[in-house]
Amino acid sequence: MPPTPATLLRLFSRGVRQQAPGPLRSHIRATSVSRSDVAQQGNITSTPLPEITDVFPGLHTHESIHQFSLDHPDEFWGGLARSRLEWQRQFQTVTDHDPEKAVFRWFPDGQLNVSVNCVDRHARRHPDRVALLWEKDEPGHQERITYRQLQDEVCRLGNVLRASGVAKGDRVALYLPVSPLAVAAMLACARIGAIHSVVFAGFSADALASRIQDAGVETVITADQAVRGGKVIQLKEVVDAAVAKCPSVRQVFVGTRTGAQVKMGPKDIALDQALSGEGTECEPAVQDAEDLLFLLYTSGSTGSPKGVAHTSAGYLLYAAITHKHVFDYRDGDVFGCVADIGWITGHSYVVYGPLANGATTVLFESTPTYPNPGRYWETVSRLGITHFYCAPTALRLLLRYEDDWVRRHDRSSLRVLGSVGEPLNQEAWHWFHDLVGEKRCTLADTWWQTGE
Repeated sequence: MPPTPATLLRLFSRGVRQQAPGPLRSHIRATSVSRSDVAQQGNITSTPLPEITDVFPGLHTHESIHQFSLDHPDEFWGGLARSRLEWQRQFQTVTDHDPEKAVFRWFPDGQLNVSVNCVDRHARRHPDRVALLWEKDEPGHQERITYRQLQDEVCRLGNVLRASGVAKGDRVALYLPVSPLAVAAMLACARIGAIHSVVFAGFSADALASRIQDAGVETVITADQAVRGGKVIQLKEVVDAAVAKCPSVRQVFVGTRTGAQVKMGPKDIALDQALSGEGTECEPAVQDAEDLLFLLYTSGSTGSPKGVAHTSAGYLLYAAITHKHVFDYRDGDVFGCVADIGWITGHSYVVYGPLANGATTVLFESTPTYPNPGRYWETVSRLGITHFYCAPTALRLLLRYEDDWVRRHDRSSLRVLGSVGEPLNQEAWHWFHDLVGEKRCTLADTWWQTGE
């Protein structure tokens, strides 16, 4: 379910914390940090947002933008949706909601395809722009995937799924490492109207099986193995054990990460071989704005995991707008969110938000300490990352090591730091802002809607 108008309106309700023009201060907090700490970082200002003032020429301050969004929410969000997204059929209605019945619908008479918005339109305009920077687990090894290359892979995989009988509305489980294949699989599902359910590739066979059963999955996409922190993870073996408990599954596509020999059964299909026979044209499905894009299961910390349904247009607009304005994304930036794609942060700020904005997004396959505690900062230096977005848990882990692991690497490309997933304590805030960010980078301490 997309967020409510009230939730979205908070996006534009506050100022910008900045030294240079910085990101919108919405969903941002300085947890356990005093006013003097914030003052050291930069002032809270009312710098206007160029995109917003282009859409609404009479609005020049955050205060006027916020007031307009409250007084005219449909005009406000409708204007952003028309300027930011590409539609198959233009919407006439912006919102249809009844809070008492928990009904919230965005652009209900509009149609769009999420994969077209995330890939095709950028491949037309900037085919050679890097879409994905895959930082492999192996130190110093990266691959660059352009928007044209990503479009080709999405279309090939979409054709494979269609040819195998996957239809609009079918559920497809993805159990994959952080990789271009995982992104292509998500977008291929979106292209043909299938609903993907990404399962974190560290969960057990029982956890995977429970999610497959609950979602009614018939198709699984996995890889032979994964590698993380120098350790090999037997993905195919986990999938085999899970599928043995899931009679609904009729086929398993097996991609290649390490090239290891894995046991192939009657339901298994070698994905590389299937892709080799497909072309790079795949007609995008006509999708209603409220059609489901994906299911993502909660961690289950307060009970059984719950499949949270995310619809297409409302979610995509939210991811695109927050990525652009909360993090002050600018054309040419390299956005480094190191979350796993198995979590909502990975969905929104590794995949859908950055790609909807035509950005270069980093896929980080490794861990903060492999092969040493300088891995993050060496990656920042080598890839020229401008935005670095991680969890406080990782920061607290790195706090245990000598500061030289940070200082020895050039971090001059960084402009914005981000924290997500849990409260950011004062010691970690200062270490991140003062040492990593050299007291010059904006630190966006974000929080979002979640479920347990």
